[in-house]
Order: sequence, then structure tokens, then C-alpha cells
Amino acid sequence: MTARSIVKTMTVGFALIGFASVLLLCIGLIMDFRSFDQTQGGYEPPYTDVTGQPIHWEKLDTTKTGMVHRGHVVDVLIDCRLGMMTFDVFGLEIPWRRFSERAIVVHKPRDACEERGFSPIF
Repeated sequence: MTARSIVKTMTVGFALIGFASVLLLCIGLIMDFRSFDQTQGGYEPPYTDVTGQPIHWEKLDTTKTGMVHRGHVVDVLIDCRLGMMTFDVFGLEIPWRRFSERAIVVHKPRDACEERGFSPIF
């Protein structure tokens, strides 16, 4: 083998490893988002006609400030005081948004927070 063919083979190999890594990362992200909120519909008040299962709060871990849904790639942090959802991706916390009115009615995060001893103000 020549040096040129070795470099070409190595480049193709690294490209395949990179492609597989990105593909697995994307699959993990999709799995994480689908596993957290499995509901559809009911996007307009009074938020009826919702299908699927609301969030199973009892499966989430308790933290100092609320709860966390641990995923393959993304952890969803729930701040029970403020009603804020934050994504944790490889240790990088990305504040996302407060609970929507739909989420409050359908998933009942206030009740879940109160059951864990927090005093929600959202």
C-alpha cells in the first residue's frame, strides 16, 4: 500500500466513525424527547382531546430544586419552585422555558412538586 492509499483509507474510516457518532447522537436525542412527553393534541384551551400518557412524575429523580428526567443524551431538569424546564446536555445546562398552561393542565407538575415537598410558585 502506498502512503496515499493509507491516508485515504484512514480518512474514510474516520468519516464513517464521525457519521455513526452523529447518527447515534441524533437517535438518542429523538428517543429522549419522545420518552419525556408522550402526549399529543389538546393544544387549545380548555386543553381537552389529549391523547397519550401524561408525564410519569413518580419515575423522575428528585433533586435539590425539583426533579430530573434522565435520558440517553439529554436530561430534563424541572425546577419545582419556578416551573422552569432546563435541558442538560453533557453537563451544559440550557434553560428552555416555563411550563405552558397546557402542560400545567395536562401533566399536573404542581401536584407532582407538592408531593415531593416543594412549594411551587408557578
